[in-house]
Amino acid sequence: MKTIVSGIQPTGSLNIGTYLGSIKNFVKLQQKYSDHHFYLFIADLHAMTTPIDAKKLRKKIKELAALYLACGLERDNLSLFIQSEIPAHSQMGYLLQCFTYMGELERMTQYKDKAQKQSEGIRSSLFTYPALMAGDILLYDAEYVPVGDDQKQHLELTRNIAERINQRYGEVFKVPKPLIPKIGARIMSLTDPMRKMSKSDENVKSRINLLDEENIIRKRIKSAVTDSDQTVRYDKQNKPGLSNLFDIRIAITDESVKEIEDAYADKGYKDFKEDLGEIVVNELLPIQKRYRELLDSGELDQILDEGKQRAEKIAAEKIDSLNRILGLGRKRKQKG
Repeated sequence: MKTIVSGIQPTGSLNIGTYLGSIKNFVKLQQKYSDHHFYLFIADLHAMTTPIDAKKLRKKIKELAALYLACGLERDNLSLFIQSEIPAHSQMGYLLQCFTYMGELERMTQYKDKAQKQSEGIRSSLFTYPALMAGDILLYDAEYVPVGDDQKQHLELTRNIAERINQRYGEVFKVPKPLIPKIGARIMSLTDPMRKMSKSDENVKSRINLLDEENIIRKRIKSAVTDSDQTVRYDKQNKPGLSNLFDIRIAITDESVKEIEDAYADKGYKDFKEDLGEIVVNELLPIQKRYRELLDSGELDQILDEGKQRAEKIAAEKIDSLNRILGLGRKRKQKG
């Protein structure tokens, strides 16, 4: 069976940028690629690249797993699991470091950005984690990997590593292809539409978290940066703030730009923002309700256990195969 792989770090609070650009798209992909099996994991090992409190991390892992499911993922073709519970992820991460060059890691934009923000005490894992990310993907012979614009560089590195190993040892890995949604892949900050919406932004008004209360959601949309022209028109260059709100609405409703522009031909930003606030609230309320049902339920643990069992089997077989190819360990005698 063909596979699709994705993961997300359990740090901060999930916002609608991640939801619309990644999770909601993942739900649509499940429907479109119903003949594929989806491996979706909580990337807690990646969270270790920067300091984080142990109790907080464990709490976030559980919350994120519940939110993933609350967003509408189907269980039929899904394995949801926690990355650190599958030892093969750590093993594969190290093995792929052995085939990754320093220059490649030094060029990673995310590393350079994070290193600038954290001037001292930078962990080596922050530098090498693209190799771990490559392992996350290659362990399951992913056909596709859903990625946003900011992750294309990491996927390209994964492809390079896979091709490098394949050229030397034969067809060891499937070389994954990216799945990038046309719209909604990059939701921008509500206070600075030239920057991506981020859970690490110090300005809380820059984002809408999935678990925000209704009044907060409406206020954030109402106060979102736009421009002085009151014409409701999609224009990324001249109206980046308004166009970002368009992207949010389109990602939720699947309306076209023209349909929205026509609907507000005789209206201004106030009406547009009020309507968008209601659209976002109506999108998030069912997710919040389902999340609260799942969070402390046996159902959540059952789903994670089932996901772990399937992922563990596939990943262990891949590691064993790679170890044999690389000449690691002892050569086992065949039975019989």
